[in-house]
Amino acid sequence: MLISIHQLLGDVTPFLVHIFQYLSTKGINVANYELDHICYRVETEERYQQLKKELSDLGELLIESQIGGRAIASIKLDQPIIYKNRAIAVVELPAPKKGSFYKEGFEHVEFVIDVPFDNFMAAHPHLDFITKDLKKSVNQGITLKETDFSVKFHHHTLEYVIRYLD
Repeated sequence: MLISIHQLLGDVTPFLVHIFQYLSTKGINVANYELDHICYRVETEERYQQLKKELSDLGELLIESQIGGRAIASIKLDQPIIYKNRAIAVVELPAPKKGSFYKEGFEHVEFVIDVPFDNFMAAHPHLDFITKDLKKSVNQGITLKETDFSVKFHHHTLEYVIRYLD
């Protein structure tokens, strides 16, 4: 018998409530932007391999590639995570980096925006966006990072980037 995404990863609702409250307090309206995917971090390589297999049993492993010195798997779920009026179909699962510790749990979400990054940042001048990903050749983006989570903004979904741009 297959287990559910909630049995594997726990209840995502508190994490998403936290994200949306944060965005609201920062004056960022994401109502018309797709919440493309959610990232779930693990502490060990063994847990990464186990969870990658279990998540793949709930959908399609889109890709597993080496990024930044560690494997990252992206899985498209057959039954997306539902939060309010949103369906989040892709889970990103990075293996832990050597020498770095990440507590297991949800780490970031990514939204697809339809405005130029400069315009988006100009509309929120009070925020300190991380812009290093604007230098990337594929899937440029900007990030807001807090102590226990990040929110990233891109122009394409992760699945689109995997299937068509990479």
